[in-house]
Amino acid sequence: SSSSSSSSSSSSIFFLPKIPTRPVFRLSPPAIRSVITMSTNTSTSKNQEELDSIFKQKKVVRSTVRKSLKAMDPSLRTQQDDAIQNIVLEAPWFRSCRRMCAYISCKSLNEVDTSKILSQILQHPDGNTMAQKKLYVPRVEDKNSNMRMLHISHMDDLIANSMNILEPASVDSQGNEREDVMQADEPIDLLILPGLAFDRCGRRLGRGGGYYDTFLKRYQDRAEEKDWSNPLMVALSYSPQILEDGSIPLTPNDVLIDALVTPSGIVPISPRALERM
Repeated sequence: SSSSSSSSSSSSIFFLPKIPTRPVFRLSPPAIRSVITMSTNTSTSKNQEELDSIFKQKKVVRSTVRKSLKAMDPSLRTQQDDAIQNIVLEAPWFRSCRRMCAYISCKSLNEVDTSKILSQILQHPDGNTMAQKKLYVPRVEDKNSNMRMLHISHMDDLIANSMNILEPASVDSQGNEREDVMQADEPIDLLILPGLAFDRCGRRLGRGGGYYDTFLKRYQDRAEEKDWSNPLMVALSYSPQILEDGSIPLTPNDVLIDALVTPSGIVPISPRALERM
């Protein structure tokens, strides 16, 4: 369709070729080697300029979306929180999933509420209505985009961190290390993730910390190594967070989402989401 071709052409602007920083020809004569190094350095700095410009554009989009989220009427927010969570809880792809990662919403960050979804999972509902689920939630390890997804079985497993965001302690009440999803023997089926802005082409703009993109890249590498299929990546979004297609700039490290859940319904994006949703 014409719309898909236009969206793909606009996205290609932001995909930058990965350029090796060292010359590939190790054994080439010194003269050739210096030419290769020079041209590589030139293209690397051009690449860096393009990346810097994309990061600036992202900053602008972030600040615009933050303002519109702040301005959201509290009663509308509550209404949208309920609508989004009910859509997830009733969806067949959610009901049938066995192992999943989900974020713990933070009010001060204006994230879509997940408390209803999490408590439903942790209450171990009757097996006839919903599959028993194993839940992993994020724990931020440092300021360098490192985040682990650890298994929890109760809401009491969560403690507030220095930023007052709930997360699991690294050991459980018996003093045992919590299971890290990266060490799990079985793949996760579903990943529910937050973000600041999204579009209907699967682009997601985070808050700039790079935690989710780093985690997703690592998990995708592990899935490939284990020959697992990747989890369905579903983002939850208030209506002001959904932007026009192509208005979110992309870098090569940005991971695309499979689907969006909005207050008015599910937006499947990737071929696998279209197939499963």
